[in-house]
Amino acid sequence: MSAPVVQGWCPGAHRPMMSGDGLVVRVRPRLARLSAAQTLGLCDLALRFGNGTIDLTNRANLQLRGVAEADHQALLAEMSALNLLDAEPGIETRRNILVSPLYQPGDLTARLTQALIDRLGDLPALPAKFGFAVDTGEARLLAGDSADIRLERGPSGLILRADGAETGRLVTEDEAIDRLIDLARWFAERFTSDTRRMARLIAVQALPKEWQGPAPGPTAPALQPGNSAIGPIYGAAFGQLPAAELRALVQATGAAALRVTPWRLFLLEGGAAIPAPAFVTDGADPLLTTDACPGAPFCPQAQAETRAIARALALRVSGSLHVSGCAKGCARMGAADLTLVGRDGRFDLVKHGRAGDEPLQRGLDPETLKTMDLT
Repeated sequence: MSAPVVQGWCPGAHRPMMSGDGLVVRVRPRLARLSAAQTLGLCDLALRFGNGTIDLTNRANLQLRGVAEADHQALLAEMSALNLLDAEPGIETRRNILVSPLYQPGDLTARLTQALIDRLGDLPALPAKFGFAVDTGEARLLAGDSADIRLERGPSGLILRADGAETGRLVTEDEAIDRLIDLARWFAERFTSDTRRMARLIAVQALPKEWQGPAPGPTAPALQPGNSAIGPIYGAAFGQLPAAELRALVQATGAAALRVTPWRLFLLEGGAAIPAPAFVTDGADPLLTTDACPGAPFCPQAQAETRAIARALALRVSGSLHVSGCAKGCARMGAADLTLVGRDGRFDLVKHGRAGDEPLQRGLDPETLKTMDLT
């Protein structure tokens, strides 16, 4: 088996990535939000140009899969008509912004996010996966999610914090984006091929004292399916949103907008909570703690089919389960209680580790896994 290839970049709309079933085309929702009209339009595009499913990623983006190369330009034109694209492709690649999904219109999180979007052109050249988090509620929701520079709230006010640092710099709202750009420039002048993320850089090069100060506030409990102040929250197994079912749900709930999260959850802003059999509605459902990449044949690097075995095993595994088509472990970067790694149609088994770790057992047949003791 050949070693998996790490691409080092994420697909976009203008720069899609080829996969086993066609192009992967990514949509980056502004302020983590698509209006109802945009959502319904994107569902139609997934059915017309893609495989009928919209992926919700762990960076709170949306993806269409299975797009034919010949259809890419037509798809872009349709996405542009829905105002889902940046006019300048270079701005799209910089718009890696996680937004706390429970913000209210016009609040600090919304204002700072829009201010950052307006200043993306002032950022220096940064690595492809370098990103930002705007998480200024009373308690932080995004503390465990991937971002390199964070805007958060602390006991004394607004904090700008480098990822990997325990404390940040106290800033005012008016100066926050200027200081964020300053910190991005500090990083851009120093990172190497081995330190392409902020936490890696400051682990080997001390962060200047001016960027250290107050600690951020507490973390909030993880969101769960159910009701929220914004609207009902639903889960998506493996981050998959069947386009026809999502379209029907948005229409039936009367939602004004869809808000996305990095946790395979989505909110229907202003919608009514109704049953949704195609989605996860129980916070105790093990599919919410089960990760599985698209697997074979949808990813050319995958060595095994993943999602059917993940569904079969989810109820039998105590704790988190990760089924990866190869050793890259794209669906889950962190450790899981049980990880299965595809290899030549079979699976290697890792406990309390990541996909690339040394397995305890090798070459397990999928049917054997369905009956063996996995505790």
